[in-house]
Amino acid sequence: MIVGGWVTEMELQTGIQRVMLGPEGTEIPALGVGTWAWGDSLFWSYGKDYTEADLWATFEAAIAAGITFFDTAEIYGWGESERLLGRFQQATDQPIAIATKYFPLPWRFNTQAVTDTLTASLERLQCGTIDLYQVHWPFDFLMGQRTLMQALGQEVKRGRIRAVGVSNYSAQQMRAAYDYLADLGVPLAVNQVQYSLLHRKIETNHVLATAQDLGVLILAYCPLAQGLLTGKYRFKNSEQPKGARQYSSRFSQKGLAKIELVLATLGVIAANHNKTLAQVALNWLVCHGNVVPIPGAKTADQARQNAGALGWAMTPEEQAQLSRVTQAWL
Repeated sequence: MIVGGWVTEMELQTGIQRVMLGPEGTEIPALGVGTWAWGDSLFWSYGKDYTEADLWATFEAAIAAGITFFDTAEIYGWGESERLLGRFQQATDQPIAIATKYFPLPWRFNTQAVTDTLTASLERLQCGTIDLYQVHWPFDFLMGQRTLMQALGQEVKRGRIRAVGVSNYSAQQMRAAYDYLADLGVPLAVNQVQYSLLHRKIETNHVLATAQDLGVLILAYCPLAQGLLTGKYRFKNSEQPKGARQYSSRFSQKGLAKIELVLATLGVIAANHNKTLAQVALNWLVCHGNVVPIPGAKTADQARQNAGALGWAMTPEEQAQLSRVTQAWL
């Protein structure tokens, strides 16, 4: 386990730090695999740039490296991400932990909608229980948060959910969800939010502090800022971005110039520990203690590279140095 924000000597020897999804939930590695791109042909060119065979190799490589936690959602690839993960899970004898998400659509206005949506996800995943079930966005519409949390709490009691989480919730919304669930004796396990060296808003909008106060784990999506923290895209020496990236100002020459100092700092720390820039950027998150990054991976090499963020810890001075050079993204 991670103690006081830093890894223990035993974890450095075994190579994998681990955390819990709630006080009585599943134990997972302190890094997962985000599967937004799995089966998504609209944003991520699934079926063109990579195939199911590539994702199977990614899945196997992640497990071989000790990364056995996978985060998906019913809307990723319109259910295809869940179906792929379900097939992969059936084809391995290694135990894995799966998180998926419920999308609060306007016409889902009663508790039966939660039951039916969870049932559909479990069928696609080919399992009877999900380790973590999250509310994708804090939308209310006709159901309301109290009713939604009560429905999730009942599913915990039925045994179809081991832990409940939320995603993209503000500090106030997270605290309200925590209180609604507490009334049922169910802990709020996680809040999944965007968090990286280039997106540190949760440090100033009270989400991180509130999560620490409540004992809620932060699942950090886009922890590599869609590749900006890997060093793949550099000012005047960059691979041309494809897909949605080519329309983002962050990948323009002006945007890339802005992060040169960040990448240079990552490079120095990476050299100190014989790591890659991406592994250092992910380790900075892991060192917080209650943050689990879930970088995406579409290839076996990406899965192995991401796993290298565990099993070591940068020094407190290095962590502070990275915090200083990324003040502009608070």
